[in-house]
Amino acid sequence: MTQYNKHNRLMGILGVQGVDVRENPKAKQWGRIFEWPLLFLAFWILIDWYFQTTNHQEPLAIIGLNDWVIWGVFALDLIVMLVLVDNKVRYLTGNWMSLVIVLTGIPILLNALGLQSGVLRSLRLLIFASIFTRLSSDLRSVLGRHNLGVTLTIALGFLILAAFLISGLDPAFEDPIDGFWWAWVTMTTVGYGDLVPTTLEGRIVGMLLILVGIAIFSMLTASFSVFFIEKEEEEKNDREDAVLRRLQLLEARLERIELNLNKAVTSLEQIQTLESEKRSPKN
Repeated sequence: MTQYNKHNRLMGILGVQGVDVRENPKAKQWGRIFEWPLLFLAFWILIDWYFQTTNHQEPLAIIGLNDWVIWGVFALDLIVMLVLVDNKVRYLTGNWMSLVIVLTGIPILLNALGLQSGVLRSLRLLIFASIFTRLSSDLRSVLGRHNLGVTLTIALGFLILAAFLISGLDPAFEDPIDGFWWAWVTMTTVGYGDLVPTTLEGRIVGMLLILVGIAIFSMLTASFSVFFIEKEEEEKNDREDAVLRRLQLLEARLERIELNLNKAVTSLEQIQTLESEKRSPKN
């Protein structure tokens, strides 16, 4: 819980907290739904930014349409979530970046401030970074399980170490960049063959790196397998809990029905007793 609180606090400072776990189920559901169009929007922003920063110039009409679409998705997300969440102040405080993007996008789109296209491209990169920061919670959740993040960090350390070793031991590698590319290809067992060690020392480094790569990727495969198995188990447990809650509700309803029936039977017996008492003097 402490790790979650730190992460939640950091995301709130960055203004990309998303829907709080204390919100109602409908708000959390729509928060997950909006993740998909935001993810698509992030890739589209990157592609559009590339075309605008290179010689592939787009027509002004398409550029304007892209600006409106980007702003519209963020505005729709903000409006819908503000309608659904229970604590609107908490949502705005934790997602102030979306509010800034929506409010800043209005004068830019309308050219009210006379800003140049470079400012708008910078804003797009800011939007791109905010989207990926907001959607990176699932990735951090995966990396936090079973020391997966530590394993990847160790793998990166071996890559850097092998890159400098091979570039210093083997003349076939001109610099550590070539060594890093070779180490990456070798550790992942891809083996393009564009760069190969030519000395005995370099081949020894290559053999050791292959062994390390096989071990690390075996650990990664096992970690991912366990993660997906646990995910399936969690979903199964959630379904079982939901069924159990329904059974408990049904049992409670049956108990109330039984209690009401007992009361009804008792009332009928009392009525019959009273009628019998009224008839007794006449007989």
